[in-house]
Amino acid sequence: MNFKVGDKVETIDDVISGIIQSINGNEILVETSEGFPIMFEASELVKINTDEIARDLSYQKIHSAIKEKEAPKRPKRILEKSRKERSERALEVDLHIHQLTKSDKGMSNYDMLELQIDTAKRQLDFAIRKRIPKVVFIHGVGAGVLKEELAYLFRRYDNVKYYDANYQKYGLGATEVYIYQNPK
Repeated sequence: MNFKVGDKVETIDDVISGIIQSINGNEILVETSEGFPIMFEASELVKINTDEIARDLSYQKIHSAIKEKEAPKRPKRILEKSRKERSERALEVDLHIHQLTKSDKGMSNYDMLELQIDTAKRQLDFAIRKRIPKVVFIHGVGAGVLKEELAYLFRRYDNVKYYDANYQKYGLGATEVYIYQNPK
């Protein structure tokens, strides 16, 4: 390749570029873009035509702008609803006895309460394992025994906070549990 002083060159095997300072036969002295003079053989260098590069870059910019204009734009989705749904989405566990067993005949109040508490513990452990952030336990109003037993259960977990669930949706008979995924 014909090189002359002032040509911009790059090395073939390395990421070095610069401007030719002097030529001595097959040896070419190149001042790198960092300002260091380095001696190379002519076979190690490639001449860079900056005019062609500039022309190619401008063509690429124009071509990509045209492509961008031609590409059909997708309509923007409204994310407001999905955020709201995502924040309200929770695992719901109905602890009414008729939801847990086919028949409560022959079961004492203690047996029913134990079944409800065991179900609540099992569902809470499942939610923690599956990283579900919210669980709503529907327990009904009643005398408040199940609600108190649930509160006792929830207090045994370090990564759990509980409070009355949304009144508009559940009334007074539900407790919402928030599970911290990264407890300290």
